[in-house]
Amino acid sequence: MIFPLLCKEVGYASSRPCGDKVYFLSRFLVRETDDGPELLEVHLDEKGPGLMRAIRNECVLAAPGEVTVYPEKVQIHDRALLVRLAMESGTRCTIFTGLDEHSTFVLDPDIGAFQTVHVYDVVPPRPSLSSAIRELEATGLFGDLDVVFEHSLQDISLQQADVYPCRAAGFTHTLDADPLEGGERVAGCMTGAQLIRECYGDDFDIVEICPLKMVKDEPFIARCCRKEREGVGVYNGKIGAVVHWGANPAQIYHAVCRLLERWRERA
Repeated sequence: MIFPLLCKEVGYASSRPCGDKVYFLSRFLVRETDDGPELLEVHLDEKGPGLMRAIRNECVLAAPGEVTVYPEKVQIHDRALLVRLAMESGTRCTIFTGLDEHSTFVLDPDIGAFQTVHVYDVVPPRPSLSSAIRELEATGLFGDLDVVFEHSLQDISLQQADVYPCRAAGFTHTLDADPLEGGERVAGCMTGAQLIRECYGDDFDIVEICPLKMVKDEPFIARCCRKEREGVGVYNGKIGAVVHWGANPAQIYHAVCRLLERWRERA
C-alpha cells in the first residue's frame, strides 16, 4: 500500500506553467489523460535551486482505468476511513479531495497495515470512551498513528439485575439512589461491591460489569472508575490502557498514543 503521510507530496500535472519542473516537495503527480487520470511517482533534482525542480525520472504507479476519483470531499486526515473507502472503490488507486481542497490518494489499499486497538465500554448511558474515540477519529486526530479501532460494548441492562449502578443510565432501582434490603442481585463492579459491603454487608449477589473484565484481546483501551488503575500496563495478561470513567477527549487521545508507543516498542 502507498498512502502519503503528507498531502504536500501530491501534486497535479494537468497544467505546467513552469514547463517540466514541479514543486520541490512533490513525490507523486496525478495527471489527466484522454483515458482518465493516472498516478505518477517522480524523482526530482534535489540539488536544483528554487521552489520548482526538474524531474530526473518518473514512473506510472497506476494507469488510466486503475484510478478512481472519489466524488465527495472527505476528512483526509482520517486515514483509516480513506483506506476503507479505497477498498470499496474497485480500483487499485483512489484519489481523494479534502475538506480544505488538498488532495491525497491510496494505492493498493490494505487495512491490515493498520494496528487494531480493541475498545471496551458499557451502555447505558452513553459509552463515553467509545463515543469519544469515534468522534476523535472522525476529526483525523489519530491520522498519523495508523490505527483502527474495534469496539466491544456490553449492554448492562441485559444482566437481569434487581439493582443497577446509577440513575444516569435511566434505571429505576439504583445503588446511588435507593436503599438495599439484602439479597438483591446488583449489577456493579469493585467500587459498587465495596460500597455495598461498607453500607449493607455481604448478603448480595454482584454481577460484574467492569469493562476491564471484558478484555480478551490486546492492545486495548477500557474505562474504569478506579483511579489507581489509570495508565498503560498489563491487565488480565493483556497490554492495554485504562482511562477513568470521566476521562476527557484529550486524555483519551494521549492514552491511545502511549498505548501504541508501548505496544510498538515490543518488537
